[in-house]
Amino acid sequence: MNRVPPALRSYARQSVGSAPQPPSGDGSYEMCARPAFLIGIFAAILFLPTTVMAQLPGQRYGEVVPRDVREMYERGLKYLAQTQDTGGDWKTSSHQGPGVTGMAVMAFLASGEDPNFGQYAGNIRKGLQAVIRGQDANTGYFGNSMYHHGFATLALAEAYGTVDDREWVGEDMRSLAESLELAVRASLTSQQDNPFGAWRYSPEAQDADTSVSGAVLVSLLAARNAGIEVPDKAIDRAIGYFTSMTSDGGQVGYSGGMGGMGDSLARSSIASLVYSVARRKDLPKYKATVQYLTSNLEQTPRNWPEYTRYYQAQALFQGDVESWEKWNTGLVRQLKTIQQTDGSFKGQLGPAADTSLSLLAMALNFRFLPIYER
Repeated sequence: MNRVPPALRSYARQSVGSAPQPPSGDGSYEMCARPAFLIGIFAAILFLPTTVMAQLPGQRYGEVVPRDVREMYERGLKYLAQTQDTGGDWKTSSHQGPGVTGMAVMAFLASGEDPNFGQYAGNIRKGLQAVIRGQDANTGYFGNSMYHHGFATLALAEAYGTVDDREWVGEDMRSLAESLELAVRASLTSQQDNPFGAWRYSPEAQDADTSVSGAVLVSLLAARNAGIEVPDKAIDRAIGYFTSMTSDGGQVGYSGGMGGMGDSLARSSIASLVYSVARRKDLPKYKATVQYLTSNLEQTPRNWPEYTRYYQAQALFQGDVESWEKWNTGLVRQLKTIQQTDGSFKGQLGPAADTSLSLLAMALNFRFLPIYER
């Protein structure tokens, strides 16, 4: 497979994706035009000989990734490629929409496969186009819940500066930058009207929960890392919500205060991840979540295991690499037992979402997505 090393991908993100200009008088953002010659430079660099590319720092090629991980991942990608519909979506169960499509797109991107010329470039392009077509042109909102909105926005942020969208941008199709900025604006508008400074299922919600808020906040952090303007105040408010929901022992409540935490593995993973990606590792609450997660490496999620493992992988990788390596060994062993003969993974959310989340939990072995960088 044609893999794109992190060093090159990071260069592309800096060169191809122009940072937005400050808000104009009406509160909207204006994008600088992308310099065409820089896109050409990026395309040329992609075709450097393998011997040259192998000398770049920070790479993780297939030969150093466990063989069983590579084989499982490739079977999963083939399943996703074969089940994508002509419109670019995955409609294999009741759990479908721009968020699930975004998950699948990220699974392709996370493998390191060249998103513009690799064997899955067409799947990535169709998936991103489907996500953009599903966006409300006025509000910037994706799908029918902020879950979908968060994961769809995250996919755009991870693709921005990496995927060349010039051929399919036109009157009927927004660019990645335009769609991402609209999505960020929708998230910020929803937060501004929320008394908790966070998010719930509806963009107009007046309450919040840590699960939905995690999906949206991670997408905002990824968008900011990609060069999109996200005010510090917005990040601070959201982090404040998470700290208010995190106990001194590292357990995290769901909604409505600290009571009734129950199985906190997924929520503690979400909180730990947002603290780390927001660069708040100095917070005592962050350290508490890491301690909670590393003390519960053997714990099996009771509900939504695919969703839990997706966040758990990232949180452990960010917080304690040695613990992640130990946990990852068990993850691979476990995923082997639930991967089906067609390459999909069996779970509770339907084959498209379950397969995408399972692949993304393994994707730390490749370390290509920007959000996976430590």
